[in-house]
Amino acid sequence: MHSNNNVVKMKKKLLPNLKSYIFEEVAFDKLMQNRINKVLIVCSNYDYYMLEEDGRIDERIFNEYTSLNLRYPPSFIHANSAKRAIVMLASDKIDMVITWLDIGNYKAFETSKKIKEAFPKVPIAALSHYSSELRSKLEKGNTGIIDFVFHWNGNVDIFLAIIKLTEDRMNAERDINDIGVKAILLVEDSLKFYSRYIPLIYKVILKQTQAFMSEGLNEHRKMLLMRGRPKILLATVFEEGISLFDKYRDNLLGVISDVNYLKDGARNSEAGFLFLNYVRNYNRYFPILIQSSDANNEKRTLELKGKFLYKYSETLGVDIKNYITKYFSFGNFEFWDPIQMKVLAIAKDLSEFQIALNMVTEDCLVYHAKRSEFSKWLKSRALFPLADLFSNIEYDDFEDEHHIREFLINSIKAYRVYRSRGVIVKFDRRKYDEFVGFSRIGEGALGGKGRGLAFIDSFLKRNKLFNKYENVNISIPRTVVISTEVFDQFIENHKLIKFAAESSNDEEILKEFISKELPQWALQDIKAFLKTTKSPIAIRSSSMLEDSNYQPFAGVFATYMVPNTEIKKMVEMVSNAVKSVIASAFFESSKLYLKATSHTIEEDKMAVILQEVIGKQYQDVYYPNISGVARSINFYPIGDEKPNEGIANIALGLGEIIVGGGQTLRFSPFHPKKVLQLSSPASTQRDTQQYFYGLDINPDSYKVSTSESINKKKITIRKAENHGSLKFVASTYDLQNNTIRPGVMHDGIRVISFDNILKYNTFPLPEILQDLLRIGQREMRNPIEMEFAVNLDVPQGKPKEFSFLQIRPIIESIETSSNLPENFDISDTIIYSESALGNGKYENIYDVIYVKPETFNAANTRQIAAAVDQINKKFAAMDRHYILVGPGRWGSSDPWLGIPVIWPQISAAKIIVESGLNNFRIDPSQGTHFFQNLTSFKVGYLTINPFINDGFFDVDYLNQQPALFEDEYLRHICFKKPLSVIIEGKNNKAAIFKEGFSIEEVVTTEDSIEELPPDGFM
Repeated sequence: MHSNNNVVKMKKKLLPNLKSYIFEEVAFDKLMQNRINKVLIVCSNYDYYMLEEDGRIDERIFNEYTSLNLRYPPSFIHANSAKRAIVMLASDKIDMVITWLDIGNYKAFETSKKIKEAFPKVPIAALSHYSSELRSKLEKGNTGIIDFVFHWNGNVDIFLAIIKLTEDRMNAERDINDIGVKAILLVEDSLKFYSRYIPLIYKVILKQTQAFMSEGLNEHRKMLLMRGRPKILLATVFEEGISLFDKYRDNLLGVISDVNYLKDGARNSEAGFLFLNYVRNYNRYFPILIQSSDANNEKRTLELKGKFLYKYSETLGVDIKNYITKYFSFGNFEFWDPIQMKVLAIAKDLSEFQIALNMVTEDCLVYHAKRSEFSKWLKSRALFPLADLFSNIEYDDFEDEHHIREFLINSIKAYRVYRSRGVIVKFDRRKYDEFVGFSRIGEGALGGKGRGLAFIDSFLKRNKLFNKYENVNISIPRTVVISTEVFDQFIENHKLIKFAAESSNDEEILKEFISKELPQWALQDIKAFLKTTKSPIAIRSSSMLEDSNYQPFAGVFATYMVPNTEIKKMVEMVSNAVKSVIASAFFESSKLYLKATSHTIEEDKMAVILQEVIGKQYQDVYYPNISGVARSINFYPIGDEKPNEGIANIALGLGEIIVGGGQTLRFSPFHPKKVLQLSSPASTQRDTQQYFYGLDINPDSYKVSTSESINKKKITIRKAENHGSLKFVASTYDLQNNTIRPGVMHDGIRVISFDNILKYNTFPLPEILQDLLRIGQREMRNPIEMEFAVNLDVPQGKPKEFSFLQIRPIIESIETSSNLPENFDISDTIIYSESALGNGKYENIYDVIYVKPETFNAANTRQIAAAVDQINKKFAAMDRHYILVGPGRWGSSDPWLGIPVIWPQISAAKIIVESGLNNFRIDPSQGTHFFQNLTSFKVGYLTINPFINDGFFDVDYLNQQPALFEDEYLRHICFKKPLSVIIEGKNNKAAIFKEGFSIEEVVTTEDSIEELPPDGFM
């Protein structure tokens, strides 16, 4: 923590609010933009032969780089004359020239001068055996021609030092002052000594860098951290040293200075002490090491509160290493107690540092805080955002030592959470803790959902959305992705692929998979994750093909949830759930879906997501206050709504009711106070949510099953009255006065209206959705659908939680324009809709399958689904398509709202019509997995409610046609001539014309979707 008198003092009340404090991301990828890739060595053939053969410069530099984990080792080429060097510089991209200087050979200066005149931006370094004799010659003749001169003693290490010093100078301005990289300033004019020091200091720096690479959360981040290593700045005269100090002092780790060097153009035996005084006026604790060939200078140095090093010490190299390690805060942090006079704890990384802060004495904390040693140590480890926070706060800003400890610990916690956001962390069971937000087990792929979650995490961070809204935390739930490597090992170790491909019995497949063991290393990682959580865990599929741009596979594979319980039981449940998800990749519905998208089971691999479930426990169930699905495009705008404003469906409880097509609340984020379902007391009571789903927290409720809902309870709104959760989302229907009253303080029937949020703004849900839909669509360059959950029931003082659960692209079909004929007669159509999705002319469809309205009963929807499935299989086998018409929502998980088919059961339908009946009114099922698949496969999707004059359905015309097949529920008509279907995407209108109707409208072949003729059907 900074003790600089120039820093404005901050009062305790002005200390950063860490709940909303935003750390600035360090642009490690922007560091070290200028590199030395190719070096031209200008010397005699003999000198280069000695370098190449005896010195093996290429090999030794390469080995030096790889041993220090450095990338980009430079290559070396040779020129034996100035003329040859200039030709090579003109024809090749050369970044640096190194030449030899010899006292008896004046050509070296002439060579350098010619090169500098021709290529002024190429740095030149020179090597010489004669360091002491060369000084006066350089002072007279070098005038900026040669950038660096070094003493050559035959050690190739000097080349590494020359290259790194040059790169540091090339990048210093941007990397140090703009991005915050730290530096060490060396003020020394002796060629011999700085030629010895600089390779030595680089070795210490690079060893330190290897140590702090452990702070990198994955291999990529570790390599980026290398770029954040401290730099070395070299000055050879007093004025240059002061200039560099003033320019970079806020980012200097310390200074190493000689005593006797040039000041004001003359040698000054006090120059080093004057420099020390200058530094002390800036900061009394700033680390500065005085080194001198005169041992008598030690006393004066100590009087001025500096440290001293004798240049001719037998242990000079070790002494410099020890000083840098201790006073520049390299190595481990030692917590020193000045009262007990001993080290209380040693921390090698940030995690251990955080633990130690809880244990050490207040005297220890004060000692280090006064000397800014916490921030210094963090700086040396390239943890700049946290170091900068500590640097700008002084010891005097705190009321007492207790507040220092609290601030340090909370800051580190906040930083560790921030640091892991937007990063796919490599899972390490020895280091994993609750501060890691998203991590990967194994080296395989993340799968579609996993990629989506990682993308969400990155764009939330990039757009600084985590804390944008006061008292709201926007994030993804803590997530671990078990990569496809585990899937591959599991399938291969147990030789399961042939069995899974040949079996058509889901129960049989599941039983076989459950009987096998996951790889032991993966189980150990899963156990390490579960030890850190107190929440239930969702085990979700993340197939390679899920949520991809043209075949999102929405809702095809399994998702399970397990309650939190003792660790042994939980590991068993999660392991079985992981194997169940893997098995679901081979279930019959998955195979049919793969076939429909022209994939084989070998192509698709399954990653598995383990994710904390957002919500709270209420009695014997666990659920969020709000689950939701939002889309950035609204295919069916109502009233003032616009298509590009998006649409959302929200519900109390788990999101299964939404993606399954149950009764939920529909609203536009831009018009939250205008909700059609809430337009009257009668519609509010009739058209809002009647039940919801919660997770059964009894561990025995989870059983291995092909059903994902095995341990989810269906709960009525009335029963939830005792939970205390309705106060956030419900209103009350006053029967006597026929009014809806906000909240649950009145007697009456509870209705899930979300009035507190949508009308009275107790939570900024509409604004959050506006932001996320807009930014998500911009980031994906495509309309999007997102799933989310909200926890409003949080402890006092804690932020409410908005969890972004999933993102996937929506496939639009409006690239080209298709138009209905002008002034056509609706009586020429079988079906006409003004609520249609799709675009284009669908030709050569001969077949219509429709649910008979006169015999339809909502109690029979499961039997109807089974009958449709049988017919669909025949169409799928012949690769034929048909028109499917039925009441209610196709694909609803609630059989009382429609026919509960899953996608593979109607996969051959090219046009799907949802028709309302007098006693069976429906809304379009936006926001369901089923709906996502319709749009992805470019299936025409029509909604009609003829009984309220919304669309037209000539069922009598169909009834008059002979049936190819008919049973109690369905009729199948196969026309001799094709039916013409046009969907006018831009106006959401569509018509299915009667047999033989002629359309003169010309539609491009790109818009037409042709079917095979009906030869040989059934």
